[in-house]
Amino acid sequence: MLNVVILVVAVLLGGYLALSKRLAGSSNWQATVTPLASIMGSGFLVSAPLLAGIVGNLAVFAMAVLLLLAYLVGGAVRFNIQHFEPIENTKQNRPAEDTAFLSRIVLVGAYFISITYYLQLLAAFLLKTLNVDSLLAANVITTTLLVTIGGIGMWRGLKELGAVEKYAVALNLGMIGSLLVALLIYNVKLLIGGDWALPALSSVIDFQDVRVLFGLLIVVQGFEISRYLGDEYPAKQRIATMRASQLLSAAIYLVFLALTTVLFRKGLGADVTAIIDMTKPVAVVLPILLAVAAIGSQFSAAVADDSGAGGLLEDITQKKLPVRHAYLLILLVTVGLTWATDVNGIIAYASRAFALFYMLQCVVAFLVALKLKDLSHRLPRLVNFAFLAAMCFLVFAIGVPSG
Repeated sequence: MLNVVILVVAVLLGGYLALSKRLAGSSNWQATVTPLASIMGSGFLVSAPLLAGIVGNLAVFAMAVLLLLAYLVGGAVRFNIQHFEPIENTKQNRPAEDTAFLSRIVLVGAYFISITYYLQLLAAFLLKTLNVDSLLAANVITTTLLVTIGGIGMWRGLKELGAVEKYAVALNLGMIGSLLVALLIYNVKLLIGGDWALPALSSVIDFQDVRVLFGLLIVVQGFEISRYLGDEYPAKQRIATMRASQLLSAAIYLVFLALTTVLFRKGLGADVTAIIDMTKPVAVVLPILLAVAAIGSQFSAAVADDSGAGGLLEDITQKKLPVRHAYLLILLVTVGLTWATDVNGIIAYASRAFALFYMLQCVVAFLVALKLKDLSHRLPRLVNFAFLAAMCFLVFAIGVPSG
């Protein structure tokens, strides 16, 4: 019966998100779902097993810390949307403009890593479904997908491939909704039967664990995309919808981890696809649904970041590097990263790359606030931006892989 409920929820929710004319015509929804899908895309798949392996039963609290850091950094990005964008490229604040330009270069590098990460994760879930454990096979699959996406980008551009994003996002959010419903029913059944109990896992956190947690910042990354949607949505709308997407994703993550903790066991942290095995006791259909959603969402995310990186490269070079050549550069770099890393390692590298980008965005916010003499709560804001820049630098400097 639970399998039927899961499928019905997934189909109804996913179908509504994909086909609803009301949502399609709502600019607020579109501006919200873009960062929301980015935040939830891969992090939702890997967060539970990785946190289980690092902090055990304290996973919910560890995730809360990561979410709080991400939300505060999001506040700095929102500040930049409101106060920096109007003066960008006007030479009114050259230090802030130079730092922002540097942050865009760093963001390109972060995109290179995240593209590799998304497709390595896709390959991992595909091979898990086929019951194959082979790093060589994973690298071959990732490289094949990179060549396919890069080739299409150089040949015809990625606009047509990007059209699948709407359906991939709907599929992923539908899967998340059905998973939460299934986990809630499972926990309630355990409680009623008197069998609910936390697993016997160590919850002691040492400095190495903190370093690994810093390496998981990527699981709550994605909100910054609102900063670069200025051609589609006004600043006020992007600020409000970015905040909404962060708060909604935070609520989903915390509920998910609270409901999943009962499924934790030793050895989860070494396998980013462990959510497949974790959910087998809940319902037979869940692993299949998760695998399909993982493959679709990671492909869509890789296409989106490939397109974003190509556009940024073209913009940074003032179109001296044609977008087709940009896709070739992306292809060469990401293929190199694929064969030089594994999926656990690339998670930490992606976290550190985005942490460096966030640090620079916080520095931009600090430099802008420094010159805004009439800014309300100016001193607390300056202290906040400086603290966040320091925290992001720490993530960049000491974050390490989970396995």
